[in-house]
Amino acid sequence: MQATAYTYDPETRSGSVLLDDGTPVEFGAEAFEAGGLRLLRPGQRVRIETAGEGGARRITLVTLQTF
Repeated sequence: MQATAYTYDPETRSGSVLLDDGTPVEFGAEAFEAGGLRLLRPGQRVRIETAGEGGARRITLVTLQTF
């Protein structure tokens, strides 16, 4: 699934993305580190993987979108 980076805190290595429908979804350091990224800037397109449904949905992986 694709999304747009919305926030990122380099101290905690966590942040949030906006799904294409505008829904914000937060991610923790585990998801960020699983993608092997060093930095994330708001506005970057990212690829995410999620687990769960509805309010229990969580991001398990954040990585840069490549074409």
